[in-house]
Amino acid sequence: MRVVVQGGGRRGRRPGLAGVLWGAAELTVTVGVVVLLLVVHQVWWTNRQALAAAHEQVRELEREWAGSSPSPAPDALPPSSSESSSAPSAPSASSSSSDSSFPSGSSPASAGRSAPPAQQSAYGVLRIPRIGVVVPIAQGVDKRTVLDKGYVGHYPGTAQPGAEGNFALAGHRNTHGEPFRYVNRLRAGDELTVEVRGQRYTYAVGKILAETSERDTGVIAPVPRSTVRPEYGYGEPGAYITLTTCTPEYTSAHRLVVWGTLKR
Repeated sequence: MRVVVQGGGRRGRRPGLAGVLWGAAELTVTVGVVVLLLVVHQVWWTNRQALAAAHEQVRELEREWAGSSPSPAPDALPPSSSESSSAPSAPSASSSSSDSSFPSGSSPASAGRSAPPAQQSAYGVLRIPRIGVVVPIAQGVDKRTVLDKGYVGHYPGTAQPGAEGNFALAGHRNTHGEPFRYVNRLRAGDELTVEVRGQRYTYAVGKILAETSERDTGVIAPVPRSTVRPEYGYGEPGAYITLTTCTPEYTSAHRLVVWGTLKR
């Protein structure tokens, strides 16, 4: 007696379809794991590396200063070729979520300003006690050679610490050491100290601009005032410090600005 089994052809094809679906699922999981590892590397590992290297650079500077004489006051420093009498150039847009600077173009120079002779090398230390920041300061705001190393960068052409004018700095808010991660927590009166080879300058936070355009170069002018929101800033010459970084976090859409004035 012959038994006829119906539908056998369909059942024979099902394992093939299931195999395709299983392979697609495995590929999706693999891609997801790879992407997750890349994110972990970018957000966590590079951050730890930059932070550790920055702290070691601070220790090296402190050891160097301990065995040398204090540097001259800002007004005694020689002029630098990096200074210019032209206004700052407009910053270009950046697609990087960790870009935190305005352009590195010059800003108006004044007597007593100069750039450290070694470009892109650490020459000072910024301390922000309220948020636990101790970070090297380097000349320039190039991402690869300055900001991505966990340093804060000194805008070329702006004042030296302690001098009349605007000592303007840029730093990452996220990844690569993220020294300016919590600058939004600063309040009026908080202290910012800058040390350069035995000389220490203390500034008091005065004003905070929570959000402005990346092209608002007025915030790093000698007398800082926003050109986008002119109600924010100052109207008289003085000795200022400016901190700039990206906002909101993990984007480069806008800039957050903190201003301070030198404590006499």
